[in-house]
Amino acid sequence: MALKAYKPVTPGTRGLVLVDRSSLWSGRPHKGLVGGKTGTGGRNVHGHITAWHRGGGHKKLYRFIDFLRNKADVEAVVERIEYDPNRTAFIALVKYTDGEYSYIIAPQRLSIGDKVVASDRTDVKIGNCMKMINIPVGTIIHNIELRVGKGAQYARSAGTYGQIIGRDSGKVIVKLSSGEVRLINGECRATIGAVSNPDQKNVNLGKAGRSRWMGRRPVNRGSAMNPVDHPHGGGEGKTKSGRQPVTPWGKPTKGYKTRRKAKPSDKFILTRRKK
Repeated sequence: MALKAYKPVTPGTRGLVLVDRSSLWSGRPHKGLVGGKTGTGGRNVHGHITAWHRGGGHKKLYRFIDFLRNKADVEAVVERIEYDPNRTAFIALVKYTDGEYSYIIAPQRLSIGDKVVASDRTDVKIGNCMKMINIPVGTIIHNIELRVGKGAQYARSAGTYGQIIGRDSGKVIVKLSSGEVRLINGECRATIGAVSNPDQKNVNLGKAGRSRWMGRRPVNRGSAMNPVDHPHGGGEGKTKSGRQPVTPWGKPTKGYKTRRKAKPSDKFILTRRKK
């Protein structure tokens, strides 16, 4: 997909850069694969805001995506590629030979009419899903499982991917987009190819209103608040807080590491992600 830059006909189109979605399906999603979706507005069960700057936004239908790909050895044909408002990647509607429909994350270079299949061992072809122990070293993959049968957890957003760089006693060594290298059980599944819509990172929304349509509310600096609202608040004029930057609840931020020490999965990480 290409990027689409707009002429500054109005203030809202000045600097506006969006992904060209003219080749995607323009109709409604498949009725049997959608459900209702409600937002939290960033509030927890007590009604307190715990994730700031969320709320509003356009109404959405949730598309149920098949992250398991456990319909083994049944071929499916790609019916159409669609936009999904709930994720940055595009999705593909596939129809299996037994008549069942399903949504999958669309990889790059997947076209309408292509055939995909999920199996323990199959052809190394874009959109096919198989056990990672059977995927050749050097292959680009996405929708990577971390636990057998749990479904894809890694490399699901636009433009992301992993690469198999080796094998070691029933496990595979995978390098992720972040630069992290980790061991994953070879019985876990992954899909061949990189995730679609790699130009998503170059989008410029152009105006605040477009951000509101996506459910993002205005961001306010802590130093512009009162002391009752934020630890950085108060003071006459512009002031430096004189302390380490913190969240509204006093937890350090801006570089403070929150990953749990001695996390059980640490032993599977061979190389940490790039800083």
